[in-house]
Amino acid sequence: MGFNILICDDSALARKMARRSLPKGLAEAIYEVSNGMDALEVLGHHTIDLVLLDLTMPVLGGLSVLSEIKRRQLETFVIVISGDIQPIMQEKVMSLGALGFIEKPIKSEELTLVLQRFGFILPDTYKVPIAI
Repeated sequence: MGFNILICDDSALARKMARRSLPKGLAEAIYEVSNGMDALEVLGHHTIDLVLLDLTMPVLGGLSVLSEIKRRQLETFVIVISGDIQPIMQEKVMSLGALGFIEKPIKSEELTLVLQRFGFILPDTYKVPIAI
């Protein structure tokens, strides 16, 4: 059985890259939105197992989305995908409940490793290409 995944990023290209980076067969359904308000709308109406969340977006940013997920006690896992890789930002998103932090541009190998680390996929299920 696959997971319901929400990709939230204001860049259509970044959403496309995130979708392509997901291991084949992982998702049962993939929802895509371009801002945090729409993300909260989807989270309020659908069971979402995993959110791939950008931090810097118009209307409502990723930190606010994380805060609202925590406040509403929504049962979903969040992996932040952002160009803002400062250690203070990484600490902030983890304190708000994010599972992991991946730097943009997203790399499928890195996403696969994070998904393995948190049990979304078994280590032997998807082979991570080794860079030569």
